Amino acid sequence: MKRALIAAVVVVALGGATAGLLRGAAPAPDDVATYTVARASFVRRVTAEGNLRAVKATRLSAPRGSGRMGPMKIAWLAADGTLVKAGEVVVRFDSTEYDKQLRDGQADLDSASAKLRKETVKSGAAVAGRDSDAVLARDELDRTRKFQSKDQMIFSRNQIIESEVDEQLAGAKQTHAENAKQIERHLSVSNAAVIAVERKKAELAISHAEAALKSMAIVAPSDGIFVLQRNWRGDVPKLGEQMWPGQPVAEIPLLESMEAEVFVLEIDGSGLAEKQKVELVIEARPDVTYQGKIKLVDKLAKPRIGGVPIQYFAVVVALDKTDPAAMKPGQRVRARLLLDDPAAATEQVVVPRQAVLNKDGKNFVYRRTDSGEFEQVAVELGAATSGRVVVKTGLSAGDSIALRDPTRSLDQHLPMSSQQC
Repeated sequence: MKRALIAAVVVVALGGATAGLLRGAAPAPDDVATYTVARASFVRRVTAEGNLRAVKATRLSAPRGSGRMGPMKIAWLAADGTLVKAGEVVVRFDSTEYDKQLRDGQADLDSASAKLRKETVKSGAAVAGRDSDAVLARDELDRTRKFQSKDQMIFSRNQIIESEVDEQLAGAKQTHAENAKQIERHLSVSNAAVIAVERKKAELAISHAEAALKSMAIVAPSDGIFVLQRNWRGDVPKLGEQMWPGQPVAEIPLLESMEAEVFVLEIDGSGLAEKQKVELVIEARPDVTYQGKIKLVDKLAKPRIGGVPIQYFAVVVALDKTDPAAMKPGQRVRARLLLDDPAAATEQVVVPRQAVLNKDGKNFVYRRTDSGEFEQVAVELGAATSGRVVVKTGLSAGDSIALRDPTRSLDQHLPMSSQQC
């Protein structure tokens, strides 16, 4: 009996330990990383990356043509950053389709011209034949009237009636010949008009193809640097890529005045406004810092990479001065945007953002008590960056707070893929 009781206790203990392992035992307070709250000067600084671009530039776009042109394939283009002269060809498009249209149009025009010549000869012969028939019918009528048997003293009644019938028949033949001649002429005009429409259609196709072929090349309107247009991913047009009529391909910038377009993470975009100060560094010259101000901020955040849900606000930065020797369009830049004035900054309670948890729309932290345990404390948050956040109420300087949820094990904080590994 005693042995059975001991065995039961051991089984229960092992079962409890196993269940605890399966559930993941709560970590001891000493195993949780903590942060000591302190008051500090809080200035929101946001980092961003982007490219330089000219304030003013002559844009070069894919030709619009007659308005019926579809997408065009790039066959050749000058290298990005090439010095070009006015009138120099910088982009050529594949003209295969319009060459075919020109050949087809010329073939249709030749065919229509041949048809028109054939119809002219055919209608001329037909009209001439009808004219001959009309002349013969008229001569026959004249002879019939001249030699008509009318004298009742000489001719019998049957002969007189036959003569009258012959006159009527000759008159009917003449009328029919005249009508046929008019119909033949109208038919000839109608056929010629139909062929003329085909000819006009072919001429329009040739004109459209010739105009398209003339616009298959883009020339530089002035001397300058040829800079390919970057899309929202930072990619430039490439050989074989299709461009729609009017789509920007490149530009020739005026290098006297430059600005930067940088992209700020959506989470850091709160508070962005015009005229805020910006410190900018060109990646090719990291030792020099340029000053500027925010000129424009996009109203909506957009993704920069297809298939990646991370969104950014596009920000245009006006530079205080342009260094033509160091600045070129398209150069990569790193910027630090000052959302607050450092001179006006005051000391506030600032904690790491990871220490603040949210449940049911309420923010809270875990504060260590005098006994060494953690208690949940509601907090009111203020301004924040991606790494730090101001706590308006709920904490005081000197408080020790957990940098993660102490009620959960470290494994429970890791992504599922990490736990599986």
